[in-house]
Amino acid sequence: MELQKGDVVRSLQGRDAGELFFVTESDGLYALIADGKGRRIEKPKKKKLKHLRFVERSDERTDMKLRAGEKVTNSELRRALAGKAGEEEKGGMHIG
Repeated sequence: MELQKGDVVRSLQGRDAGELFFVTESDGLYALIADGKGRRIEKPKKKKLKHLRFVERSDERTDMKLRAGEKVTNSELRRALAGKAGEEEKGGMHIG
């Protein structure tokens, strides 16, 4: 599956393994990811796609703003990812 801007992914390798991130850009081999905390939207981390696992593509406001190329704040990223992590813990999110 090709990752797109706005997708939620989980890091599989590195210091950030297990953490959730939003994809801010993707070129087929690498993706730029940010979580608004350790990796801010102004300086996303470049990570190989093989080190990321797709979690979900949703129609929430933050996801749609990223896909549309609108300005997204770090606090919006943190809030959206906190909600997704909470859903995942409750078992409400399907992991692809």
